[in-house]
Amino acid sequence: MNGNTFRLPARRLATVAAATALAAGPATLAGAGAVHATGDHGRASATVLRTGLDVSLLNKTVNVPLAVTLNEVRAPESAEKTALTARLDGVDGGKPFSVLRADVAEARATATAEKSEGSTTLARARLHVPGLPLLSVIEVQEVTSTAICEAGKQPVADANLLGPVTVLGKKVTLTTGGPTDVKVPGVGEVRLDLSKTETTSRTAAATALELKVSVNPGDLNVAEVDGTVSLAKATCESPTAPADEAGQPPAKADEPADEQDAAQDAEPAADVKAQGARTETDLAETGGSSATPYVAAGAAALVLAGGGALVLSRRRRG
Repeated sequence: MNGNTFRLPARRLATVAAATALAAGPATLAGAGAVHATGDHGRASATVLRTGLDVSLLNKTVNVPLAVTLNEVRAPESAEKTALTARLDGVDGGKPFSVLRADVAEARATATAEKSEGSTTLARARLHVPGLPLLSVIEVQEVTSTAICEAGKQPVADANLLGPVTVLGKKVTLTTGGPTDVKVPGVGEVRLDLSKTETTSRTAAATALELKVSVNPGDLNVAEVDGTVSLAKATCESPTAPADEAGQPPAKADEPADEQDAAQDAEPAADVKAQGARTETDLAETGGSSATPYVAAGAAALVLAGGGALVLSRRRRG
């Protein structure tokens, strides 16, 4: 093989290497440009009824737990059921008894990349506990709860009690100022908390009614019933708000619009750069772009390939 036949492949090798490196840059850049920041889905849940009760029996020394739920759903689901029954060993011979009956008992939970929401509706409902088959612990006309969490916004929680409320056969008036205690001699007492809501920067929870129950019916082999009951509870968690196409983080949920505008006005001018920061604007002002690293890589490949070919050519001549 003479020098001429060797130099031609070497030149081709250098040309191919440089072309490959230069072509790879724009292709890789195009792939990266197609990726956009997206937010994660949020979370939501809704529950019409949840009980955590201990039932003490007359002829036993142990307690029988009564932990039941009605229409507990997590996004994306919905449920509607108007009656709930339960069985407990030792209570009325193990026969089923009604825990809750309602004309409407609905729970819904949805979650997307933009918003998550939980909601419940309970209408014309009557709650019973073991040992009190004829006397309702509570009767309500309508209770609702809603928790809404939108990406980049402050979560909202809301709970409402509409119409009259009857507790252990007594009509009561509930207030948001604090718990309401209802005592019935020979039966027991119930403490009610109305419309409990909680919110953070990304979560919300609403409970229309929360009851602390302590009754001693002495019927159907039941000595005492003690525990808690929650009616119409909804929760949510905000999706992660995506950054916009300019790479800027989303606005803070709890920051008013006028404060956001003020913060933008307070930002440094375009010619003032924070230490350690580098943006697309910096590259454009100096004549470069995001493809600059790939162009540099192609040039380096060209130099290396050409240098290798030159060395081999000289050795061949020698």
